[in-house]
Order: sequence, then structure tokens, then C-alpha cells
Amino acid sequence: MGDDAWAALAGHFADDAYESVKGRVRTQVLHRQLLAHLPAAPATVLDVGGGAGHQSFPLARAGYDVTVLDSSPAMLDKARARLSPGIRDRVAFVEADGEHAEEAVGGRRFDAVLCHGVLGYLERPEPVVEQLCRCAAAGGVVSIMTGNAHAMAVRPALERRWEDALAAFDADTEIGVLGVPTRADTVEELSGLLRHHDVEPVRWYGVWLFVDWLGFGGTEVDPADAERVAAVEFEAGRRDPYRGLSRVFHLVGRKA
Repeated sequence: MGDDAWAALAGHFADDAYESVKGRVRTQVLHRQLLAHLPAAPATVLDVGGGAGHQSFPLARAGYDVTVLDSSPAMLDKARARLSPGIRDRVAFVEADGEHAEEAVGGRRFDAVLCHGVLGYLERPEPVVEQLCRCAAAGGVVSIMTGNAHAMAVRPALERRWEDALAAFDADTEIGVLGVPTRADTVEELSGLLRHHDVEPVRWYGVWLFVDWLGFGGTEVDPADAERVAAVEFEAGRRDPYRGLSRVFHLVGRKA
């Protein structure tokens, strides 16, 4: 575990961030967006950088055959601890980093390959995006969720860090909410990478608009409102101009 960069953050990430209103809203919104593109269960799903299984376990409960791939033993331990008996036979775990995903799964091809909240922690997205595309079966779905470089100035502005906000208009990096450096992408750039690997972008959505910016502005959302917030976020995420202002975006492609 000494080489596990996520060991110290696993508890905060899995137990706190995802259990917050914001975390629950993100999971619900992404799940609903995904279901519009996934083939019917029991299709196979590979979740690259799947962490504690917050995004893929709901798919397993819906009948999908899920493989969670993550480089962090601590995060995989969190996932195993969260695994309910009803889905144990539909979830497998692989310890590996995303840049070696194809080798780690033995060349297996999946009906859907997910990579949510991972690219922002990498210096370059290209190696992992290539692996996502290679692991997708013909006609399979590739789903990527990552930071929106077009909205970098909003967070520091809401936190009243005006000099940082001014600099952020031309930046794609920041210190993220977990206290570690993160990098953002654009829909245009990632769409180009997908096309380079025979995956055609189908649709993109915004994720985390109102609930995220409210938090950075100092307003806490009532947990009792989580379902209604998720409904509003889902609508904002599929409409212009709202989706372009979201802190993160969700890009879905299909392999030729």
C-alpha cells in the first residue's frame, strides 16, 4: 500500500465526497445519462478508474455484468466493502492502471467502457483514452466524464479569489477539491481523440452545474432536496447554454 497514491484519500473520496448531496446528484445524473446509450442488460461494462464502484454498482443492480478496474488497492478495498450480496456475482475487480487496461483484462472487449473522474488526475489524457477505445467492442459505448476547461474561472470567482479567476480563463489546471492538482479537458479535444481511435462522439452532457457552484459560493443544499436537484441538473446537462457552464462534462461515443 506504500505505493498507493490514493490510500490517504480513499476514505474522504469514497465515504465523504460521494455520500454528499453533490456526490449523490452526480451519480444519479450520470446513471440516467448512461442508460440512454447503453445496450440492454446483461451487457458487459468495464469501469476504468472505477474506485469504490459508485458509478458501476448501480449498473450491476440493473443487471449489467461489471468489471471495476482501478490502480489503487485502497479504493478497491472500499469497493469490496460496499459490495452488496445481491450483485456479487455480477461484479469483478481488476487492480491495474488505465494505461494498461487492455492487457489487464486479457484483451477482453466490453459493450461499454466507462472512465469517470479519472483523466483530470493525469498529465495527458491520450494514453488512457486509447485504452478505453481499444477495450470497447465493435458498436460499444465509451463514456468519459472529466473537468470542463471552458468553465475554469467560475470556481475561483465564486470563492472570491479574483486574481485566480482572472488567470483561470486561460488555464486548464487547478488544485482540486481533494487538495491535489487536477487538469481539465474540452469536449472538442476529447472528441478528436475518440475519432482518432474509431469511436464516434454521439452526445455530450453537462454534469454538476447548480449544486456545484452553490457549494463553492457557500450555500449548502438540503439533503432532502437531492432528488429534485438531480432532476434539475439532468435537464440543465442536456440543454444549451447550461451544459457548457457545468464544472464537468460527460462525453459519450460509440465504436465503429
